[in-house]
Amino acid sequence: MSTAASPATLPAVFDAFNRLTVLIVGDVMMDAYVWGKASRLSPEAPVPVVNVSRTEQRLGGAANVALNVQALGATPLLCAVIGEDNGGDQLLELLRDKDLSAEGIVRSAARPTTVKQRILAAGQHLLRIDSEVETDLNVLEARELQARYEALISRADVVIFEDYDKGVLNAGSIAYFIELARQKGIPTVVDPKKKNFLAYQHCTLFKPNLKELREGLKLEFGDTDADRPQFEAAVARLRELLLPEIVLVTLSERGVFSESKQSGRSYIPAHLRMISDVSGAGDTVISIAALCVALGLEPPVIAALANLGGGLVCEQVGVVPIEKQLLLEEAQATGLMS
Repeated sequence: MSTAASPATLPAVFDAFNRLTVLIVGDVMMDAYVWGKASRLSPEAPVPVVNVSRTEQRLGGAANVALNVQALGATPLLCAVIGEDNGGDQLLELLRDKDLSAEGIVRSAARPTTVKQRILAAGQHLLRIDSEVETDLNVLEARELQARYEALISRADVVIFEDYDKGVLNAGSIAYFIELARQKGIPTVVDPKKKNFLAYQHCTLFKPNLKELREGLKLEFGDTDADRPQFEAAVARLRELLLPEIVLVTLSERGVFSESKQSGRSYIPAHLRMISDVSGAGDTVISIAALCVALGLEPPVIAALANLGGGLVCEQVGVVPIEKQLLLEEAQATGLMS
């Protein structure tokens, strides 16, 4: 755990990232892509025939968060469950290729590795095929995951919960993992989904997007300035239920919102950009936020830097990790922390 005072300048912050270790627990997956040309319909059914020209496998889910953490200079430690299958073999091979540790990865014959295969032709996304289960871990899997978490947490400066509702995390394991981190003085940041939304009590930072906030609290409100009172009431309700130190809500093209007792509320607008692909932006936001939390930065600074990073990756096609130097240059250009 880092115990030094918070860095006072942006270069010092980015340099301090290099000394941090991040434990990422949750759902890892493989993102598989098939590119080809579709020039005719199948004689068997009214669907296009795709002649494959290229295939690619990429790390997804919590593993893409690990790539972002690594790109920012920190050391990621993944803690997750995958299958004893081809998808699991490919995932471990990619972890080795990217120089990412697999010591927290549990393999199980009882569940498949989550694989999302996308079929693309002429710039169009034609089809996605998901191979996965969403059932909770069995007793043996849960016990082994807990053992890996316990073995790794003392090396961490911050814990990220990367929840995609695939069953690796449930209410019981979440409560235990957060309590263990709190006992050790290690902050916890959460990227939630619907199923376990209200299980993350006493986390340090909770980061839903607007859709997840609505679904998790079962509330309806819009996303315009006129809906701000209802939105802020929803955040207040969230704080009552989860008691987080910081709430960070991503608002898509409207930027981000942060709130804490110490710093109050902050609305940070999005920067004007040429948006190519929003995929993976949330992974970048939570990675930046986690490192900033580990360094003890103020919530408005955390939100502003995460907002910048999320926008930058949206200018790239596909799920890609953040470019650290580019993020630093943009943050300096905006006068952040100056």
